[in-house]
Amino acid sequence: MSENVDTKALLRLMAWLSPAFPIGGFAYSGGLERAVHDGLVRDAAGLGGWLSSLLRHGSLWNDAVLFAEAWRRSGDEAGLKDTAELGLALAGSAERHTETLALGKAFAVAASAWPHPVLDRLPAAVPFPVAVGAVAAAHGVAPASALAAYLHAAVSQSVSAAIRLGVSGQADGVAVLAGLEAPIIETSERASLATLDELGGAAVQAEIASLRHETQHSRLFRS
Repeated sequence: MSENVDTKALLRLMAWLSPAFPIGGFAYSGGLERAVHDGLVRDAAGLGGWLSSLLRHGSLWNDAVLFAEAWRRSGDEAGLKDTAELGLALAGSAERHTETLALGKAFAVAASAWPHPVLDRLPAAVPFPVAVGAVAAAHGVAPASALAAYLHAAVSQSVSAAIRLGVSGQADGVAVLAGLEAPIIETSERASLATLDELGGAAVQAEIASLRHETQHSRLFRS
């Protein structure tokens, strides 16, 4: 019986983090477009370094900590509200705020295909990692596994954006993903045990790129 439950949880996690899940993630680059424009990311090697920094020291680390907190508080409506408000307050730019809020709301709507009381506990204004973390917990997905899948999906989306921006070809993009396996596992394991006291980052160039993207004249992505 437990094997069936685990398999069902895995299938749901795969569906929620699939590129086909209707949240519109393909429209966002998280500031990567500006980083490419400014020459901060020029090739696949630079892309790998950029994403590794985000995982260990930037927005993806903070998202992972918020995800873990939402996972722990999935049964606590007031706790989820507090976590969501903190996540939105930590958004470093208007575009980052719009991105995480739009994805979070879209995820909650799409996840209603799997009815669960946790969806009623989520606040209307919910950041993406908070929504996914709470729903994953409610459906019995272990935190480290859920986080690894979430971070892999986020990195995959960035690689896809980089391909569209001409920074990397598909073969090199796959190689970047392979090279990021260790940082993804490390970050997911650390964040699954982290508290909100460990929020914070040092990826200053990435935050500046996100801010500068707001005024970029010609662009493919919304962030």
